[in-house]
Amino acid sequence: QLQLVESGGGLVQPGGSLRLSCAASGFTLDSYAIGWFRQAPGKEREGVSCISSSGGRIKYAESVKGRFTISRDNAKSTVYLQMNSLKPEDTAVYYCAAHTVQTMCVIDYYGMDYWGKGTLVTVSS
Repeated sequence: QLQLVESGGGLVQPGGSLRLSCAASGFTLDSYAIGWFRQAPGKEREGVSCISSSGGRIKYAESVKGRFTISRDNAKSTVYLQMNSLKPEDTAVYYCAAHTVQTMCVIDYYGMDYWGKGTLVTVSS
């Protein structure tokens, strides 16, 4: 069974950092484009960042540009989201998702093929 598993969420103070990981179970991520999404309580799911399978195409939502960095290690079949200078408004459940089109990297594109179950990030003092 193909699954994506997110990890690295938790409670962090404003201004702090977290690194989220997205790993695959049952397949390898190296041939998939990956997107990170988040959903805050009472709000719609939104795209945060995406990366093509080769890592050559990367995009960020305006709200996280300059603070978040997406990267991938295909040898480890893992995609990361480094989150710095976190703000209370970054509080959300963060999901990673995979698309079989290797170059698919469009913020707020929700037609992904596989989704993880999410990891909670809480930014609070």
